[in-house]
Amino acid sequence: MQVSRFSAPLRGNRPVTADDMFLDINELAIHKVRIHKSYAPDAIDFHTTEFKLVEPLVVRAVAELLDGQIRIKGTLQTRIELVCARCLDEISEEISRDFDLFYRPAKELTEEEAVRLKDEDTEVGFFQGEGMFLSDILAEQMLLILPMKVICRSDCRGLCPHCGANMNSEPCHCESRSMDPRLAPLARLKQEWFKKQ
Repeated sequence: MQVSRFSAPLRGNRPVTADDMFLDINELAIHKVRIHKSYAPDAIDFHTTEFKLVEPLVVRAVAELLDGQIRIKGTLQTRIELVCARCLDEISEEISRDFDLFYRPAKELTEEEAVRLKDEDTEVGFFQGEGMFLSDILAEQMLLILPMKVICRSDCRGLCPHCGANMNSEPCHCESRSMDPRLAPLARLKQEWFKKQ
């Protein structure tokens, strides 16, 4: 079972597109819902500028109601574009992720229970109202996929702090011109540190 860190947002004031799918607990109580949907790159608001979709987000999943909880199990696939934290070059990355998630109704939790959540409870998300939007689940999963720090390659040298040159693709002579010979050992340490990152 995969960890779900966020509660699904309220349905109330949320803009709904024709493309979006609502997982209604009343419908799920009657039968499983098989999902095969493709979201255009601009169809989901991820509330971040750290990446953008460059191909449709395709999801295949099955949603059902188990013991009052929404369970959704499936896979998502897409291609995203990220920016390297060192040199600011764009990186394209294929994404494929399996998920098996459980969501409980938030109204079931009393304040006292919320304070005393156990470790296993952190593996369950929460929803409010009559269900949740599929796009909210997908946005959550995409955010969980993102690495803490995006690097285009392990030996990326980044940008020159003086002239801004991309030291992976163009020569930079700033450091050699302005380097104090007494700082040479520190410069070597810095280069070794960057190679290990």
